[in-house]
Amino acid sequence: MLIHGLEGMELEKIILKWALKNAVDHGGKALQNAVIAKVLREEPSLKQKIKEIIPLLEDVVSKVNSMSLDEQIRLLEEVSPDLLEQEKKVEEKKLPPLPNAVRGRVVTRLPPEPSGHMHIGHAMSGLLNYIYAKMYDGKVWLRFEDTDPRKVKLEYYENFRKGYRWLGIEWDYEKNNSEDIELFYDYAEKLILLGKAYVCFCPVEKIRALRRDGLECDHRRHDVDGNLRYWRMMLDGRFKEGKAILRLVGDMSSQNTTLRDPAIFRIVEHPHPIFGSRYRVWPLYDFSTSIEDNLCSITHVLRTSEFAFRDELQNYIRELLGMSNPIYIEYSRFEFKGTPVSKRKLRAIIEAGLAAGWDDPRFPTIEGLKKRGIKPEAIREFTILHTGFSYAKREYDWSLLYAVNRRLLDPQARRFFFVPDPVKLTIEGLEPGVLSIPYHPTNKNLGVRKVEYTCNFYISRLDAESMKPRDLVRLKYLANFEVVEVSREEVRGLWKSGGPIQGMPIIQWVPGESYHKVKVLIPDILYLDDGEINPESLKIVEGYGELNIEDIEFDEVVQFERFGFCRREPLDGYLFIKAHD
Repeated sequence: MLIHGLEGMELEKIILKWALKNAVDHGGKALQNAVIAKVLREEPSLKQKIKEIIPLLEDVVSKVNSMSLDEQIRLLEEVSPDLLEQEKKVEEKKLPPLPNAVRGRVVTRLPPEPSGHMHIGHAMSGLLNYIYAKMYDGKVWLRFEDTDPRKVKLEYYENFRKGYRWLGIEWDYEKNNSEDIELFYDYAEKLILLGKAYVCFCPVEKIRALRRDGLECDHRRHDVDGNLRYWRMMLDGRFKEGKAILRLVGDMSSQNTTLRDPAIFRIVEHPHPIFGSRYRVWPLYDFSTSIEDNLCSITHVLRTSEFAFRDELQNYIRELLGMSNPIYIEYSRFEFKGTPVSKRKLRAIIEAGLAAGWDDPRFPTIEGLKKRGIKPEAIREFTILHTGFSYAKREYDWSLLYAVNRRLLDPQARRFFFVPDPVKLTIEGLEPGVLSIPYHPTNKNLGVRKVEYTCNFYISRLDAESMKPRDLVRLKYLANFEVVEVSREEVRGLWKSGGPIQGMPIIQWVPGESYHKVKVLIPDILYLDDGEINPESLKIVEGYGELNIEDIEFDEVVQFERFGFCRREPLDGYLFIKAHD
């Protein structure tokens, strides 16, 4: 067919590339009218013959729409890689204004308890506090909530520092709550003198029962002098752990149970990682946080809604001591499907021997996410896109974060061939040669790689099992072949001249004589929907990779074509961890 100087094959290629482009841009479905417009824009002379080309165009669009999106992308890479533009960056969602914020006066805090390793929940809360402070030209405190000596360890302090730095968070001030222990004692004594705190000797079970029933403890009737004496005996080591606590005089009838005479100091006979055994009476969370937020002049507290019931208690403590209160902005806890976002639960998994450590790639810890090749920019963008100040419980699917990460990786990640569970392929009639393959279909700055080949290859078993005799298949970037014979051990084919043809399967490959053995760890969620441990939470896939993978840097994230984005582990051999598809 000849239409105004265009051979049929050339016209079909023009239609094909625009049909593929339109389909890729619209989730896998090309729109006929849009394709027509693109074809006519490229070849205006076809306007007079539009009725003649419509049948061909309809046929091409129909075949393109019958492909999967992945197949469309791969074919477009071959037909017209210049049309595979990098996805446009999603316009950054603006965070809502901060209530009562004065530019230059906003102060927020990063308040981790160094009792475990930093996870994505800490990261997202930290990013919100940091972004808001910078939005209003404010300041940020890194303040370690380290007044429980049994939980905290020095390694955890540094783990949080490293995690925040990795996320691009820069803090203006840093301190540990434990540094102010003497000051906490002064404020405790002030409350005793005000008649607002008393020493209680009740066993834990009785205290819980009285608080549950809204009944006052008999020790509440101690006079000020008696409470001061008992308090100083606590400080002097006259009482053993668990025998005496300092409680706040609250409201035993309050519907908010945190106000029912909560404990504010207890005895802990365990060395602190910084102060050793110098102190044995330590403040509880609500007391130390109340004081520290005032000492640090915190104006806005952004935190998850699990702390919402504590707001009233912390405000009450500050009001008794003549301190001002910050503004609270609370939002639902950051939960992820199938993965516990809790240091306590993660520690239990490690102690049960179900994970080797905090850096397990199945974990939501910063180290686990880094091992999977998640970029800090992806966590930041995900936080902005998906944060809403709502108490409604939300459970994110990991695919949402992966989608952001994929968009950031795709323009810069080098491509390589990897075949899992390899099967031998022999193509008769194919002459040996050297192929130059781009590391990226559109990012020319990444350069090209050389791949030597003969007539022998390895392909994935999945591809091999989908073939049958007389099928036409294309080795990506290289050649077409007709399937002659298929067995479990080998596929034999016959070389066919020509380029890619619409609808033809395009598969990746590695040369049969030159390759590296590759192992890929594939992490998945830890728990299934029914709460049971996922038996396939960490799978291992073995296969062959092209020789060029030896140039992949440790920690570099690349794309194994048609397999997924993978990060190279800094170990001997070729071990990778899959991030996502």
